[in-house]
Amino acid sequence: MEIIQQLINGISLGSIYALIALGYTMVYGIVKLINFAHGDVFMVGSFVGFYSITILELGFFPAMLLSMAVCAIFGVLIERIAYKPLRNATRIAALITAIGVSLLIEYGVIYIRGAQPEAYPGSVLPSTNLEFAGITVSSQSLFILGVSVFLMIVLQFIVHKTKIGKAMRAVSHDADAAKLMGINVDRTISATFAIGSALAGAAGVIFGTYYIKIEPLMGIIPGLKAFVAAVLGGIGIIPGAMIGGLLLGVIEALVSASGFSLLRDGVAFIVLILILIFRPSGLLGKNVREKV
Repeated sequence: MEIIQQLINGISLGSIYALIALGYTMVYGIVKLINFAHGDVFMVGSFVGFYSITILELGFFPAMLLSMAVCAIFGVLIERIAYKPLRNATRIAALITAIGVSLLIEYGVIYIRGAQPEAYPGSVLPSTNLEFAGITVSSQSLFILGVSVFLMIVLQFIVHKTKIGKAMRAVSHDADAAKLMGINVDRTISATFAIGSALAGAAGVIFGTYYIKIEPLMGIIPGLKAFVAAVLGGIGIIPGAMIGGLLLGVIEALVSASGFSLLRDGVAFIVLILILIFRPSGLLGKNVREKV
């Protein structure tokens, strides 16, 4: 029974990783860039949600929507200012820039508001324990899982059923051909950053309400774990990011349930090493030959 409870908690945590991982995988699928500043967009979203709840006195859903909007704009600004000028530069230049943007956001937030942590109000999502066949499950875990799955379904609808989604898939497949067909590649890339950042903002608010404590460097570990989740599922593949996030959360929960909670953070990077050794393309990825 204890293991089942841990599995449910692990799936809830994994859904948060999945929301962040979707931003990594969408951006990589379009511009082949690992946006290491994405974890810090998640952190900004968490703080926007916190101040929306404590100062503006908004409820959970209005705070989450406001955080998604702010993070979407923030993501577009990062893309336009930091990444767009490097569109034709080497990948290592873009990667170094991403790390620099990440550090700039982290220490910019520390400079503006200080390094002290904050605590989300406990009344945002009242928690009750639900009993199912002798298994006690937190209503918060189920609620978080439901919201995360809903956002993933909305993303799938956008990608497969809307005009901007079709443009994103076209640019991902061949940017030059998409440009010849009249697709505005720059606008599509900005839309990709906006959608991925909005999902990270939602994940930030969900994380804050579940784990209570937030601080300016909180995006580092969840951001790296979400990157591992994206690689695990197959970087650049949206369903892979979802599966990778959920699977990573379950693995962490099982490690904790086995009494190795101190290894909980380290196991994600063990998974990364193993997946790079035995299946570099990820669970849903395919090996593609590349001419050099």
